[in-house]
Amino acid sequence: MTHTQEAASDHRRLDDGPSGWKEQAGRYALLPLRVFLGVTFIYAGLDKLTDSAFMAATGTGSIGELMTSVRDTSAIPSLVDLALKNPEGFGYAIAFGELAVGIGTLVGLLARLAALGGALISLSLWLTVSWQTDPYYYGNDLAYLMAWLPLVLAGASMFSLDALIAARRRRTP
Repeated sequence: MTHTQEAASDHRRLDDGPSGWKEQAGRYALLPLRVFLGVTFIYAGLDKLTDSAFMAATGTGSIGELMTSVRDTSAIPSLVDLALKNPEGFGYAIAFGELAVGIGTLVGLLARLAALGGALISLSLWLTVSWQTDPYYYGNDLAYLMAWLPLVLAGASMFSLDALIAARRRRTP
């Protein structure tokens, strides 16, 4: 066998079969995204819950002030009006939603549902808070929305409670 044939054979072994590096990389491809989004949403939720100024209806840095400031520039002012009926409640709902989404994504429990929740939170924030950002790509909520979509479609197949539960179900007669 020539050196070229050996190299081609080695390349096929790496690419082909269940242990090929491309297949292995494909299995782990969404893991960095899951970790990033999970940690980020946990941090965002905790940051809101521990910031007493944010969880107020009025005042500098409050959720109420933020919602009032974006009301006339949002894509859906009625959504902002709904939040303004009870700004503290809205703030807590977003914070606990971010925590649930982050934890579910990080540990891979109900991962598609958690990712859908993350996408909906990001969509609502894009349509309200960051809608007026110009140019649009300076706002991060749209990028977060797009980042959630692969996890909505694929779930968490590696290092997840969903995968562990599925494996146990397959073993049970």
